[in-house]
Amino acid sequence: MTNNNYNQKNRHWMKLDNAAKIFPAAMSRGWMSMFRLSAELTEPVDIEVLQKAQIRTVKRFPSISLRLRKGVFWYYLEHIEAEPPLYEDAANPCIRINFKQNNGYMFRVRYHDTKIALEFFHVLTDGTGGLCFLKTLVAEYLTLKYGICIPRSDSILDCNEAPKLEETEDSYIKYARDVKVSRISEAAYHLSGTSEDKDFMHITTALLSASEVISKAKSYNVTVTEYILANLIMAIYDAQKAEIDIKHRKPIVICVPVNLRKYYPTSTMRNFAGIVNIGISPKFGDYTFEETLKVVKHQMGLQTSEKMMNAWMTTNVSTEKNTFMRVAPLFIKNPTMKIAYGFNADRASSTTLSNLGNIKLPEEMACFVTRFDFMLGSSKKNPAVCGCITYNDLMSINITRQIKEPTLEHNFYTRLVMQGIHVKIESNQRY
Repeated sequence: MTNNNYNQKNRHWMKLDNAAKIFPAAMSRGWMSMFRLSAELTEPVDIEVLQKAQIRTVKRFPSISLRLRKGVFWYYLEHIEAEPPLYEDAANPCIRINFKQNNGYMFRVRYHDTKIALEFFHVLTDGTGGLCFLKTLVAEYLTLKYGICIPRSDSILDCNEAPKLEETEDSYIKYARDVKVSRISEAAYHLSGTSEDKDFMHITTALLSASEVISKAKSYNVTVTEYILANLIMAIYDAQKAEIDIKHRKPIVICVPVNLRKYYPTSTMRNFAGIVNIGISPKFGDYTFEETLKVVKHQMGLQTSEKMMNAWMTTNVSTEKNTFMRVAPLFIKNPTMKIAYGFNADRASSTTLSNLGNIKLPEEMACFVTRFDFMLGSSKKNPAVCGCITYNDLMSINITRQIKEPTLEHNFYTRLVMQGIHVKIESNQRY
């Protein structure tokens, strides 16, 4: 009989998943690919209880309790026995993690008042896996704090159960087929501005009524993500139009992560998201909002089909299996992958929009949680990026920026307001 639990024999080390392999090569002394998820509770956080909940949750997620190690041919992941630290929240979210100070862990838990926040190095997981970890952590915290019984599921794991082996699988390798797609693309337009201090990131949050946004999107016969995408594209289009004549305008392209779990029967808690690039080419002429909506809808429909997503996945997997990539030592691979990251990631897009959608919690848990937030760390070349999440009809759109000029936020929020959407703004802007 096969044992599907993740036991002690599995715990020593693990390969990086296919998507994770690029991030150690791309990171630098001042930057690594980070994202942040947070939940706000009805009462201030009890630090001692949170630490106990963190220890129990980490044991349930073996794909999280890992440190990064450098091998001869590849980086690899090694299990950590030490307890993860707990940090008071600060005004510098998503800055690079100091692994040594963090007991080797590639994530950190922060707290402040009623907020519990998690920040991840993308090597560990994607937004969906990170959200599962956060929801499980909060559920464990509430259970320990109040003695309540919260139903567990695929998105809120039971910390009394043993981890399952399939939760640690590399689903890219498992589900990739044979057909590939070209990665060649034209360089996209990038917002420009005055660089901010490296240890400070501007965060601007738009709080919207989800039902109001859904109603507006339905009036245009598009999804909520498509509606937000079109407005983001037009916000960047307005910026480019103001500074560049039509002959020299570059494509405006938004990078959109897509959760691949909806296509395949996987329980993985590691990275398993694909990427689509959605946009317009202003050099061909002026675009109206309605035209942009049509382009976005058709591109999303084509690019997010299972067949196209699998071809994207297969292209990445085939690169990993390439003879040179397999036999070349890491000191040769690293510069190659760093160049590839710059060429295929930031170069091809103007910004990123990641929408984790509508979060639902069991009733026993929902009454203790008032809000969720999701933000992306800065990109190497794109100075402003966008994360979106919804809970209890509250849609939170976080734009994080590392230039002083708030061009994207101003243009984006102005467009929403002009379309009749009520927008409440929060910001950590320094004056």
